[in-house]
Amino acid sequence: MTEFRAEVGFSAISQVEAYWDGLRGSRLMPRRSEIDPRGIESALEYTFVLERIAPGMARIRIAGSHLSDLMGMEVRGMPLTSLITPPCRRQINDVLEDVCQRPAVCELRLNAETTATKPHLDARLLLLPLKSDLGDVSRILGCMIAQGDIGHTPRRFDVVGAKIRPITAASTAPEVPADMAEPKKAAPVRGFSEPAPRFKSRTPRPDVPYLRIVSSDD
Repeated sequence: MTEFRAEVGFSAISQVEAYWDGLRGSRLMPRRSEIDPRGIESALEYTFVLERIAPGMARIRIAGSHLSDLMGMEVRGMPLTSLITPPCRRQINDVLEDVCQRPAVCELRLNAETTATKPHLDARLLLLPLKSDLGDVSRILGCMIAQGDIGHTPRRFDVVGAKIRPITAASTAPEVPADMAEPKKAAPVRGFSEPAPRFKSRTPRPDVPYLRIVSSDD
């Protein structure tokens, strides 16, 4: 991916990935709840979070101002493919599945469609997987930067290059599924019960039986 980042103006892409990589540590990916805007403050206007709602489909949940500037409207709730030209949307659908299911890091190189009122735009799009609070991979941290004069909106982009890197955890110890872990012996739970009282003989002398036969000469 380094050749994509050699060009001036796309440093936010590297900043967002470095932040994500630092959060995940030895895991495959961090959780959505771990993302703190203060950690990527200088790249916030280019950053967004996607929610995977179906295979190959993701909608924008949170987005920086740059995406709204490109579309000329509020983009929250819109599918990511609304930023892509129709011929390239199938490719985006496949990329979203790679990011969530492999999982993988993906960086796309984009060019905006041009007209007399829509000048050339060169763009980069980064997609990084996140776990939801439920533990499934259904969130994506993204960063998109377009360089050039935006012109008339909305602006949509063709995909002209892609780099996909499968993620491997740094930890060498595999996680053991909870249902395969050796069960621990649980201590008996007494709840509100109390120990049963032991029977104590009221006989003052152990050599004298408690019951005696009484005879009568009457």
